[in-house]
Formats: sequence, C-alpha cells, structure tokens
Amino acid sequence: MVPGAKARPVQEFLNVLLYRPLAHLLVRLLLPTPVKPPHLVLFHTALVLLAAGLILRGEDLMAALLLQLKTVLDNADGQLARLRGEVSELGRYLDTEMDFLGNLALFLALGARTGEVGLALLAFLAFTLAQSFDFNLERLYREARGEAFRDSPEEQKTPLLTLLQGLYALLFAPQDRAIRALERFLQGRLGLDPLRFWDEAALAGVVNLGLSTQLFFLGLFLALGQPRAYLTFALLQALYLGAWYLWRIVRSIPSPR
Repeated sequence: MVPGAKARPVQEFLNVLLYRPLAHLLVRLLLPTPVKPPHLVLFHTALVLLAAGLILRGEDLMAALLLQLKTVLDNADGQLARLRGEVSELGRYLDTEMDFLGNLALFLALGARTGEVGLALLAFLAFTLAQSFDFNLERLYREARGEAFRDSPEEQKTPLLTLLQGLYALLFAPQDRAIRALERFLQGRLGLDPLRFWDEAALAGVVNLGLSTQLFFLGLFLALGQPRAYLTFALLQALYLGAWYLWRIVRSIPSPR
C-alpha cells in the first residue's frame, strides 16, 4: 500500500493502480513545504469548477485533463494529512462538502451543455446515491466487526467547523441515516447474516463507483466528445444499484437447516 493511503476493506481499483501512486509522488514534494491539506482541497475544488466552465464552453479535452489532475490532488490531500499527522474533523468535512460542490457544478454544466437538465439532475442523484452507499456500507461493515470507523482527533470548535458540520447535517446526514436505517431494517427483518450482508463482496459492488472512477469515466466520455452519453452512463448506475442490492439480499439469506 502507498504510504499515507487510506486503509479500507476494499480499495477502489483505479486509485490503487493509478491515482494514489501519482499522488504519493506529489506528496513527497509537498511534505517539507508549508502547504496544508485544506489548501489542496480548495485548489482541486477550483480545478473542478474550472472544468465545469470549460464543459459549458465545449472545451472537453481540457476539462477531462483537469478532472484527472483533480483526482490526483484529491488523493494527495488525504495522504499528506495522514503522513503529517494532520488528519482533522474540519478537513474531512471540508473535503466532503467541496466534492459535493464540484460534483453539482459538473452535472449542472453537463445539463446546460446538452440541454438535458432533467437527465443531468437524475444522473446526479444516482451518482450521489452510489457515493453514499460506498461510504455507509464501509461504516456498517466495520460496525458489524466491532471496528472503529474513520475516527478523527477531537479538536476545538471554531465557527468554520460549526458551519461545515451544519452543512453536513443538512446535505448528507439525512441520506446517511436513511441508508443505514434501510440496511439495518432489511438485515433484521429478513434475518440476513450481517457478516455476509456487509462483507468485502458487498463493498466491492460499490467501491468502484467511487469519485475517482466516476471522474475517470467522465473524463473519458468528454475526451470522446460524448458528454450526454456520460449522463446516461451515470443514470444507469441506479439500475445497477438495484440489481446489486437484490443480489446482496439473496446471498445473505441463511441456508435452511
């Protein structure tokens, strides 16, 4: 594993193969500098917003390249924080919420560019749902095994941290609670084996719909001059999630004795 990389039960393939090694090369250069992880977060968010503007103007290839650079930097901020011992609650909230801002800007730009605003919003919902399942299933996986989930050191409350916590409570906490409530309800109601319902195979079904992979494919579709096709690709993930969910339930039903 690349030093400083996030430890996860199942890793996103493109991160392991491509983005994390590239990010580590950058992190080695940044370690002796005063650059902080939040600086990288703000910078790669600016790159995504710039990419959204380029999509609106039809400059797809440059937008595609910026999105790949964004993904390298997105991996670098976490590596830098872990290697320096600077992991913080503020940094995690900031990273999550800046990603949401950038993702929303991209889908709005795709909608405006293609004239398919409705399709873009539905695709954004499917995209966001995939990210939410990826996050919450890892949490349930660890809870089922008595493991800690991404603990952050306690830190002093500041106005910025309070603001970010409030935004998270508004934008993310309801869907997190809904997903975990649904998962626990089905597990209990159907008597599903928790160590199988929330195992590595279940996580593997969504981990490769993570943000790095999504932006790789968006970049690929843009490079091919097919922004609308990406919207269809993102929307079809909702069908995939439904089939994956049924598969998880069926495979977790205890065998009759």
